[in-house]
Order: sequence, then structure tokens, then C-alpha cells
Amino acid sequence: MIDQTFLEKLAEYCATTFGSGGKLADVQRLSGGASMESWAFSFGGEEYVLRRLPSGLPPDDDGLRGVPLSTQADIIELARAAGVTAPQVRGRLKPDDGLGEGFIMNKAEGETLPHKILGNPAFREAESRLTQQCARELATIHQIEINPLLQSLEYFSPADLIRVQKKKYHEIGGQMPIYEYAFHWLEQNTPDATDKYLVHGDFRMGNLMIDQQGLSAVLDWELVRLGDPVQDLAYLCTPSWRFGHYEKAVGGFDRAESFLRAYAAASGAEVDPDRFRFWLIYSTLWWGVACMVMGQIWRSHADRSLERTVIGRRVSEVEIDLALLFEEILPDTISTPLNWSVPEPESVTGETEYGELLTALDEWNSSQVLPGLKGHDKFQCRVAGNALGIARRQIEWGPGYRDAASARLAAIGYDHRQLCSGLSKGDIAITTAAVWDHLRLSALERLSIDQPKYAGLKVALNKWSST
Repeated sequence: MIDQTFLEKLAEYCATTFGSGGKLADVQRLSGGASMESWAFSFGGEEYVLRRLPSGLPPDDDGLRGVPLSTQADIIELARAAGVTAPQVRGRLKPDDGLGEGFIMNKAEGETLPHKILGNPAFREAESRLTQQCARELATIHQIEINPLLQSLEYFSPADLIRVQKKKYHEIGGQMPIYEYAFHWLEQNTPDATDKYLVHGDFRMGNLMIDQQGLSAVLDWELVRLGDPVQDLAYLCTPSWRFGHYEKAVGGFDRAESFLRAYAAASGAEVDPDRFRFWLIYSTLWWGVACMVMGQIWRSHADRSLERTVIGRRVSEVEIDLALLFEEILPDTISTPLNWSVPEPESVTGETEYGELLTALDEWNSSQVLPGLKGHDKFQCRVAGNALGIARRQIEWGPGYRDAASARLAAIGYDHRQLCSGLSKGDIAITTAAVWDHLRLSALERLSIDQPKYAGLKVALNKWSST
């Protein structure tokens, strides 16, 4: 149920800003948005979207929220003036409006949910245009002249960015071998990128509005900053942003080669493959650390939303993604077939098992609760179902996986902490067959518990299976 005070304050703001003759209607919290609230509504026959800071959250959200909403609004208007396809900002909230920090913009027409766009015949023509359109939008953003407003944005060199992410990772207490190796690899392959350009920072499917003609709006500018344009290009190709279409590196709709050629044509700047690979691995690792931060925010009581914890378990997606990315540059001989499969269900007798309780709860949630919900409540109910599935699989498979990992480590001659330390420092070679097999098997085990429907799991199994 929507808070009545919020509705009254919003109606009062709209009457003051857009004219007293209108009426507030169709107020709906949009799905998703663990780091920011979005509300759709109509007033006086026009449709709008309110972006605001969720109540009770710190403005920075441990670095995930990025620039203040007032700055976002300024940059959106600057980008629109330069030719970027973005919604027009129509109003900016002030403290005495009683609505928190935020702004109101015109509602762009179309769809943002990737699973409703990618592979959908209704969007086939739009999807065919996305490569060229995304390349043009990014080229336009990167060519915006640096002015005093943009000079106020943060700039981090590639080396600075690695240090920031590594510090967060260690502060949370991260100990994942392939993450450790990824940090080491990035430190050894950092490009020289001292020129400063405006970068969107979060340009991906899910943050792009798509209609029947293709891209209709570039949304979600909270991570905008100064940096290397190639980072934006690689970010769109991050494996987690392919939404089930893993073989299509660019957002799930095209090959990277086609996209980079389109960007070169739109910008006049060729993209160096090594620089692109660096940013692709960085962006993949960045998302893994961001998932850890989400879990830490919940743990610290800054925001106890269920979605934070489920996103926190997506760290295992990144383990698979990194393994597949590194395999492209490791010796061909290292990846021998693996004899691995998801455990078969065991026959249960006697007293009710804990896994059965979770299965029953999941079935009740999906059959009795979910059908009666709409909007954000429906989204949250699905998140709850995901959480129950993770907990059930951990109870059923976790102990066996843990024993298998312990046996592999004993055969290698390191414990988990020693392996992490050695990979981080470069003292342990990832090209050692037993080490590489352990990293791959650990990733398969953890992801089969956390996100068994993740497309990268199927890709890895097809590539590594011994059958």
C-alpha cells in the first residue's frame, strides 16, 4: 500500500509545479531499483516519472548511488542539449516539498525489462537497430565538451578504480580465489588512460528505454563521471548484462565486434582490443564487488530490503563470468574436460527435512501469494522465491560441495586462505591444471546453488563437460 502522506505531498508538488487544474493518478512504484526509487504517475493528462532517494538510506549508499540527484538532473539536461536521447527534466524537489531528494521527468515510452525485449518478435526490428543506436548515443555522450559542471564530477584513473574496488572487497572480507586473481591481472594490465571524458557509467539493457523503433531514452545517470570512454563500451558487454543471451556479448543483442565497429564509425575513434578486454574484466569484477556491497548494506542495517541479500548472492555469477573471460587468454591446453553435474535428488524418508520445509514455503509463495500481487510487490515476491530456492539448494547440496572443495584443496597443497593470497600476489600460477580445475569446479558448485538459471552456467557446462 502506498503511503497516503507521500501521495498528498506529490499531488501538492504537482499542483504547484504543473498547474492546480490537474489531478494525480496512476501512481505506481516501478519494479526493481535496489539503489533508487522510481515512481510512475500521471498529472493533468501527462505522464511522469519521479526519481528519488529511498527514505532511510545514506545519500552515497557506499558508492553505488554515485552523483547527487540534483547533479544527475543537470547532466541529463546537458546531455539532451548535446543530442543524447534522454527524458526532459520537468521538476526538481526541494527540502520543503517533503518528498526527499529527487527530480521529476517526462515518462519515456517503451519497455526497459530485458526479458520482455530480447528475443521478442514484437521488438525484432527495434533490436536490430540497437547496435547502431547505442554506438551513436555513447559517442555523443563521450564527445560532450568538458565544462565547469562536468569538471566537478569525480575522476579516477584505471589504477585508482582498481584500488577502490579492492579496498571495498577487503573491507567486506571477501575471499574468492578467482576474484583475487582478477585483481592481480588488472593490476598487471592497467592501461594508460589519463584523458578525461564524460562517461555514463551504467549504460546497459535495463537502463535503456526501448520502443518499437529502438532506443527511446537513456536512463539512470547516477554513476555518471569522468573517465575512459572504452569503459562504457565494455560495461554494456558485461556478461551479467546479457540477460540470458550469453552468446551475444553486447547487451544480449549483438556481437562485440559489430558494436565496436559501429562506435568507431560514430566517434571516429578506433577501440584498442587490449584496452577493451581490460575494461570488460574490470566491469565484470566491479559487478561482483557491487553485489558484495549490496549484501553488506543489508548486514549493516542501512537497508534491510530482501533484494539486497539476493543480489549479494550473485557473486557466483561473476566467478563463472571471470573464468570464461580468462579462459580466452589462457593457454588452450589448460581447460581439460570436467566430470561434474548437479546432484540427483535424494529419496527422503522419516521426519520432514529442512529442505522440504523450504520447498513447501516456496510453493506456497508462488501459488498463493504471487498471483494476487502487482507491481513492486509482485517483484518482491519473486525475489522471495529466489531466496527460498537458494536456501533450499544450500541445505541439500552445500555440505557435499564443501567436502569436494576441501579434498581438491588438500590435493593442491593449499588451504582456501593460502590459495587466495597466492593468486592475489601472483605467487600461485592460475595455469596450474589442478588450480584451474578447482576454480572452475568451485564456480560451478556455487552458481548451481545461487543462480542455476544463469545463462553463463549453461555455457560453462557445455564448454567444460566431459560428456
